[in-house]
Amino acid sequence: MIFMLCALLAGFTSASVLGWLGTVFYLIAYFLLSIRKLKANSILYHFMNLAGAIGMIVHAFFLEDHPNIVVNLVWGGIAVMAMIMILSKKT
Repeated sequence: MIFMLCALLAGFTSASVLGWLGTVFYLIAYFLLSIRKLKANSILYHFMNLAGAIGMIVHAFFLEDHPNIVVNLVWGGIAVMAMIMILSKKT
């Protein structure tokens, strides 16, 4: 919340801030997966990918970047499907 307020005061748009947050989520998720701190079948990993996708979609929508919107919609959809599959196996 403080990061978003500072970024807005510095002249960034809300869409830009969300795009950067999405990028950070993607990169941290991939880094943690790569160093084996997260597993590919963990809810947290897929939640971070979903959060990244949402941030990137908002930013791409603002820029009217349709290919980026599509790829992140698919990426987010995959994350949602993976979370549903993981949760359904636990019950």
